[in-house]
Amino acid sequence: MSQSVLLSSAYLAPIEYYQAIAQNDATIIEQYDHFEKQTYRSRCRILTCNQVMDLVVPIIRPKERCPFKEIKISYTEKWQQTHWRAIESAYNKSPFFEYYKEDYEPFFTKKYDYLIDLNQGLLETTMQLIHLYTPLSLSKTYQKEEELVGITDMRRSFHPKQIHTKTNKPYYQVFDQKFGFQPHLSIIDLLFNMGPETILYLK
Repeated sequence: MSQSVLLSSAYLAPIEYYQAIAQNDATIIEQYDHFEKQTYRSRCRILTCNQVMDLVVPIIRPKERCPFKEIKISYTEKWQQTHWRAIESAYNKSPFFEYYKEDYEPFFTKKYDYLIDLNQGLLETTMQLIHLYTPLSLSKTYQKEEELVGITDMRRSFHPKQIHTKTNKPYYQVFDQKFGFQPHLSIIDLLFNMGPETILYLK
């Protein structure tokens, strides 16, 4: 029997998020839940030469609660330039950054109106680069956990402030001699460091 997983939308999601995709037969991205601050919906975590850094996409605060699919991105500050400079600085010495950077750089020059569209574009591109071909779809309505049949609800399984009882198995990182292995980072940390072996790590 095939098994699907239901995930919240995420900005350059953590490695565990992609493991959930790789280990299920299909993935549904929730777009009708409400936006929550300080989640992976609008932030990712990378490892720089100084520390683990959170990159946060600023949003336009809605006047009232609305579905995540209606959350708009704010461009009052030059966050795209800041994010790309941080990513480039963190990973320009990684083994595969030069190989993949042209696939990611356009996301930091093109302006997306809605956060869901930016996140989906990054998700689809990353899955292609990893060679992860799990069928992907967007939710058509919000479903309560008890209404789900044959679907594993992981919408609240990944959170920056979550205390993890299980850590990622170590892989090569640019700054591991300085900091030791750092778990729970964005998928780009794994991809830029491990390249084609990323899919083997996820599965």
